[in-house]
Amino acid sequence: MGLRPYSSDMEIGVINGPNLDRLGKREPEVYGTQTLGDLEKLIEKHAKAAGAKTRFFQSNHEGEIIDTIAKWADKGVKFMVINPGGHTHVSVALRDSIAGSGMRAVEVHISNIYKREEFRHKSVTASACEGVITGLGFSGYLLAVDHLVSSAAKDSPAKKKTAAKKK
Repeated sequence: MGLRPYSSDMEIGVINGPNLDRLGKREPEVYGTQTLGDLEKLIEKHAKAAGAKTRFFQSNHEGEIIDTIAKWADKGVKFMVINPGGHTHVSVALRDSIAGSGMRAVEVHISNIYKREEFRHKSVTASACEGVITGLGFSGYLLAVDHLVSSAAKDSPAKKKTAAKKK
């Protein structure tokens, strides 16, 4: 997308929730035929081109996702792309975990949650994220990475120094 590589040790954690391990098999008419492995390779390549490292985690269990967010936060991961899957609509605990992590997060959904069943139209976790990207397939993850890299570059100490000198 023409982003200039971000030169730092920027690391983006990517979390996929329940049933996303079934990508390529589960409801291909909704989620497509590519697998979770395909998605992770795509994100890793895209992030690397932008100068960021990635780490990935998938679980069908809410507690494991919450534990991973806490571990990553404790290890200094500052950025996260998260597709909470079905937890999106019901998990206050996951929302609180994201909010309390100190990480800048973007919520992503492969399908357009607003074109699906009524119960999917509400995201409990969205209020803990900087933004939500829904319905753009795998591209939504890449756009989330682009946003995090771009905003990190704007907020970097070197960028702030340059801006201060111009004043």
